[in-house]
Amino acid sequence: MSETKYGKYIITERKKDIVFPEYRRGSMEAPADMATLTAFLDGQVIKDAFYVECAWFWKGSDLVGVDAHTHDYNEVAAFFGTNPEDVTELGGEIEFWLGDEKHILTKSCLVFIPKGLKHCPLIIRKVNRPIFHFSTAPTKKYQ
Repeated sequence: MSETKYGKYIITERKKDIVFPEYRRGSMEAPADMATLTAFLDGQVIKDAFYVECAWFWKGSDLVGVDAHTHDYNEVAAFFGTNPEDVTELGGEIEFWLGDEKHILTKSCLVFIPKGLKHCPLIIRKVNRPIFHFSTAPTKKYQ
């Protein structure tokens, strides 16, 4: 959408040929009826942009989407339910590890992950309604 001066800042297509680190291999293997990467932004899409990734989770399984790892930057991961009657209800269960603690997420939430904190695995255990997920970090390239 770059017909105008600032239209280039509106991203409507997914980045092609995304190469994720080894610990993200499971997320790339998820069948399309389980999860869909919707949008991706980084410094390669728009110079000086920071990392943002958005996805929908459609079905649960025991597939590990992301293995345990750390970053040298802070990160925020978000999980939002789609029940218009109760937006705090996640509509499923997500297993998410912070350090050596296993958390079962059942409410819409933001998860702040300080740099250097080992986090994941991320496992989508159950999806009763679609779950919207995004993550973002102040880095030009996700690694």
